[in-house]
Amino acid sequence: MKHAVLALLLLASCAPTPRVVPQPRYNLGEPYRQGGLWSYPREAFDLDESGIAAILPGSSAGLTANGEPRDARGMLAAHRTLQLPAIVTVTNLENGRSLRLRVNDRGPQAVGRVIGVTPRAAELLGARGPFRARVVVDGQASRAAIEGLAGQNILPIQAAPMGRVEREGLAPPDGARGSAGPLTVARARTEEAPVVAATPERLPEQVIQGPVAYAGSIWLEAGRFFRRDLAQAQAARIGGRAEPFGPAGRQQQWRVRSGPYSTIPEADAALARALAAGQPELRLAVE
Repeated sequence: MKHAVLALLLLASCAPTPRVVPQPRYNLGEPYRQGGLWSYPREAFDLDESGIAAILPGSSAGLTANGEPRDARGMLAAHRTLQLPAIVTVTNLENGRSLRLRVNDRGPQAVGRVIGVTPRAAELLGARGPFRARVVVDGQASRAAIEGLAGQNILPIQAAPMGRVEREGLAPPDGARGSAGPLTVARARTEEAPVVAATPERLPEQVIQGPVAYAGSIWLEAGRFFRRDLAQAQAARIGGRAEPFGPAGRQQQWRVRSGPYSTIPEADAALARALAAGQPELRLAVE
């Protein structure tokens, strides 16, 4: 009996590992909380933001959030909120190097990071750790990348009749600002686009060397408000200040931030303090 059990264990250990089949598809997803911060995925074909970039783990095992193969040597990236896939240009503000990358995963897991790039992309960008970066979405290329992928709901151009719409009451996420009442989400009954068996575009290792300018200071941002008193109350919670933002007038906005911080560790320490104080919507920005 003992020998039979041993034989079965040996057979099980020799059994081939099930092959993971890539299934590239469009992915947006619901709001989620990771590392104490809320992220709200949304389509953004004109995104232009600057912050701190992270280097992703070196593993090439498994699939990304939208079903593509992971590749630590590929020109790939992860973003917390962008539609997947998306095509972006990432510039290392510390040395002027730029790369076009395909965003096909959620992350990075480290809080306060605007994007995560593969180890190979980081190597080409001249980065050995977190670095100041600018991320610009290529709207035309991003639309082409998602065209025909499964996972998209195709809505008719004309307004759908109310009889075909289902309404669902959802509680707002823990810690999110907004009304105390339930959030109403309209969900249209739509047909999913047909699956297109296409190989994801593999971007080339093409580095562009731009001018090296001032990399920018780092700021901890904690929201924008239309009321000054609310902004000042939020500023007191993070030990920051409320500043007028945008054009003056009846719709004057106030942004809450602290800083500037000259180094990434200083900015990370300020972010950690704000997180410990229970602030769920924070970001590190570079300007």
